[in-house]
Amino acid sequence: MGVYDIEIDGIDGSPDLLGSVKGKAALFVNVASKCGLTPQYTALEALHEELKDKGFSVIGFPCNQFGGQEPGTESEIVQFCSETYGVTFPLSAKVDVNGTPQHALFKQLNETADGTGHAGDIRWNFEKYVIDRNGQVVARFAPTVAPDAPEVREAIESALA
Repeated sequence: MGVYDIEIDGIDGSPDLLGSVKGKAALFVNVASKCGLTPQYTALEALHEELKDKGFSVIGFPCNQFGGQEPGTESEIVQFCSETYGVTFPLSAKVDVNGTPQHALFKQLNETADGTGHAGDIRWNFEKYVIDRNGQVVARFAPTVAPDAPEVREAIESALA
């Protein structure tokens, strides 16, 4: 089963957020508004804008599990993202990415190891997963790896092929 077969609501309450991007390559990122890594939103939005016409989407998954760095309501998150970073890519409803209750999507995503061999729980905000058009995870990157780093871009280009 690919990740696009797992249901998760959009931040606006719409059902089946992933169904709207099924068949596209994507970069899934657990995000937070009050994190030292929050400025990554700039590069995430730039990637989304640059590659969306090629069948690519960034998708953000707001999570408050790391230092309480996503404390806002869903409407506050949308407002922050759009006003501060001009975010146009889809966001999910707030989600738990680790522990209990961990969303089924992240149970599947977290099985993938990154380039250092780390699999399992997400370490912090802005962990990244590259998804191919078939909904398979093809790469995972640590939070501190920039969204536009050469290795991330290479994985995205491969997923788009």
